[in-house]
Amino acid sequence: MCTGAALGHGHVGSAIFPPDLICLLPSLSPPSATQPQAIMRLINTRTLKLEEFFDNIPHYAILSHTWGDEEVTFQNMCSLNPMVKAGLGYEKITKTCQLALNRNIRYAWIDTCCIDKTSSAELTESINSMYEFYTLARVCFVHLADLPAQIQFDDGIGKCRWITRGWTLQEMIASANVEFYDNQWKFRGTKVDFRFQLSECTGVPKSVLNKTSPVASYSVAQRMSWASRRKTTRVEDMAYCLFGIFQVNMCVKTRNALSAG
Repeated sequence: MCTGAALGHGHVGSAIFPPDLICLLPSLSPPSATQPQAIMRLINTRTLKLEEFFDNIPHYAILSHTWGDEEVTFQNMCSLNPMVKAGLGYEKITKTCQLALNRNIRYAWIDTCCIDKTSSAELTESINSMYEFYTLARVCFVHLADLPAQIQFDDGIGKCRWITRGWTLQEMIASANVEFYDNQWKFRGTKVDFRFQLSECTGVPKSVLNKTSPVASYSVAQRMSWASRRKTTRVEDMAYCLFGIFQVNMCVKTRNALSAG
């Protein structure tokens, strides 16, 4: 349940939430003063092993994608077996790490396996830090699993699931250096290359995509309009995925968040 102090007047942190969005926050409460320090768990792109960092975070690449079948969880990564390695989810990990290695980036972050979602504390920290994770990444690789190699980007991007999902909105905005890959992991171009097409498809101004205008310079109504085109599997996820865009930091009382991409 939301507390009256946090949500009763539509104020959360430094943002002012419209009533419609407040209704999407049934499972939030203010952050605890004793909340543990955030862990950032990264994949070593050479060994494909997970490593943990509390500070002095190394340079890393990050993946933006939509979840599908056979995604690899944190628990899977801790005890890899041949069945997991043969799945499409593990291919995302190896492809992301290879792309990072090609740029001499030793680490990568992927939401499916770098968060222990059985830990409520870690899940809360990760969701609150998600926007920052993407902002600080050296490069963000976008994998468009439903963009066939033979289809032009201009013709296919509007039909891609990635362009409609709630979580990928902040990933697209937060990341400065974004590269797009199709379902065969063929490079298609960058966010700068496709800024006109992306702005038309998403409603997000080109100045936001180019990082020439800060997100906070746009009104709540304008930012809400960007989210109005997006969908999430769970109602509460629609609120969680907007934390960074609205500069909100709150506790998440669910272990199912982030499970739908």
